[in-house]
Amino acid sequence: MTMLTPRTERVMSLDVTPLKQTALGERVAQELRRLIVRGQLAVDTHLVEAQLSSDFGVSRGPIRDALRRLEAEGLVETRSRGTYVVGLTESDISELFSLRATLESFALRLCADQEDPDWTILHDALDTMRSAADAGDATEFAIADLAFHSQFYELAGHRRLMAIWRDHEPTFRSLVQITTARDVDLHPSAESHAEILRLLESGQIEQALGELADHLDGSSRRMREARRELAGTAD
Repeated sequence: MTMLTPRTERVMSLDVTPLKQTALGERVAQELRRLIVRGQLAVDTHLVEAQLSSDFGVSRGPIRDALRRLEAEGLVETRSRGTYVVGLTESDISELFSLRATLESFALRLCADQEDPDWTILHDALDTMRSAADAGDATEFAIADLAFHSQFYELAGHRRLMAIWRDHEPTFRSLVQITTARDVDLHPSAESHAEILRLLESGQIEQALGELADHLDGSSRRMREARRELAGTAD
C-alpha cells in the first residue's frame, strides 16, 4: 500500500506596500465626526457618498467605511434614501458623559485592585498637559488629556471594558478638543487630573472617584455650553 505524503502548504510573504483604505476611512470619519459634534453638519443633512467622495478626493470605499463607523457611534443613521446626520443633542451629551462616568469609575476601581499598577503613562500625560497649559497649546493638551483617561482602561485589564471605551473614544476625542479649545486657562484642568492621580497613588480610592465624578461633570457642563455657543455662531 502506497503511503501518501501530506503536502506542505507554502505561505508566501509578499513584498508590497500595505493598503491604506482603512486609514483613509478613519481620516474621513474623523473630519465628519468633528463637523457633526461641532454642529457644523446639521441634523438630517443627507450625506451622499458621491459628493463626499468628490469633497474628500477619495474613492467610495473609505467613505462607506467612515459612514459605517459613524453609524456605530450613533452620529449618523441609514434610512431608506441614504445616510443622514443624527447629530448630538444636549441630552446625547449628558448620556455620553454619564456612561463614561460609569465606565471610568469601574476602570479606576479595577486599576486600584491591581497588585502594583504602573502609573508612568499617567504621569507622562500629566507632564504633557502641564507643559501644554504653560504654552497655551489646546491641541496638545487635548491629546494628553485623553491619553491620561484612556490609561485607566488599559491598566484595568478588562478586555470588554476596553472594547466599549474604544467604541466611544473617537467621539470623546472630538468633545475634548472642543472644550479644551474653549478654556482660557488650562492649568485648573491639569491640576484636576493631578489630584485624581495623587489620590489613586495614595490609595484614597473613594476620594479619587469623587474627584473623577466632579471632573467629568465639569467637562459635560462645559461641552453643553460650548455647543450652545457654536449653535449661536452658526445662526
